[in-house]
Amino acid sequence: MSEETSTGAPRRIVRDGYPEGVTCWVDCEVPDPAAAAEFYGGLFGWALEDQMPPDAPGHYYSARIDGLDVAAVGSQPDGSPVTAWNTYVWVESADETAAKVTNAGGSILKEPFDVMQAGRMAVVADPQGASFRLWQPGEHRGAQLVNEYGAWNFSGLTTTDVDGAIEFYRAALGWEAERSDEWTFFRVPGYGDHLAERDPTLRERLSADDDAPKGFEDATAWVTGMDGQPDGTPPNWGVTFSVEDADAIAARASELGGKVLVEPFDAPPVRMAVLSDPQGAVFTVTRYYPAGAERT
Repeated sequence: MSEETSTGAPRRIVRDGYPEGVTCWVDCEVPDPAAAAEFYGGLFGWALEDQMPPDAPGHYYSARIDGLDVAAVGSQPDGSPVTAWNTYVWVESADETAAKVTNAGGSILKEPFDVMQAGRMAVVADPQGASFRLWQPGEHRGAQLVNEYGAWNFSGLTTTDVDGAIEFYRAALGWEAERSDEWTFFRVPGYGDHLAERDPTLRERLSADDDAPKGFEDATAWVTGMDGQPDGTPPNWGVTFSVEDADAIAARASELGGKVLVEPFDAPPVRMAVLSDPQGAVFTVTRYYPAGAERT
């Protein structure tokens, strides 16, 4: 859910939890999390701190902007073939929601388990194989800062079956879909009410923004088909980060050893690029330009 000023600069709203069914957190699993922490710290200006005890077999670096949690970089589980960014959905019960996932035709990749005092989670996948995580919060309350430059902006599902995905996520998570010829997004009914409690001008800004689709105050994720994807790309959940300058970030990623998979391009109202870190985790960066805003 976007929270920008009239110039496109993000509004700072510190979060403390999310409603049921809303995407709430992202992290990245890589073979060498220390190297990834150095890359993302250099790219986005994150301060990263390992949350695992010194004798733990793996690492989990929390990424912060001005002391506020925005994302994390962790060790890749043994035997996992995938280096990727992961999206988490806030749920009241990881166990009950995991059951809904299977009842809707999805699968459980890792049964619900406790993450120390932070919360309880499960790794699941939709019927097309796109994996995501369920997060039942404990001490960890999700991303405290979103949409600010360098912070997580949105997650999106790329799938071989948009209609099937709409049915699955409605049954498993209670999401509704808004569609047009150009876009489809998932929404959590009432999410906009939650956001408006801390941002009373939200709906006023959206109604004045010609780029904002109907119902966007409740948006929690995009969904697209496979058109334009490289051959062999599996269904997946991807993440997007807000940046002040997509071109400069793409150039900086290359300097730090990453790759520019899709050069910066305009897709009004944003300018965006698709990048990967040196270990192959793919992510998107985007700069939002409201109608009439000057591009810098």
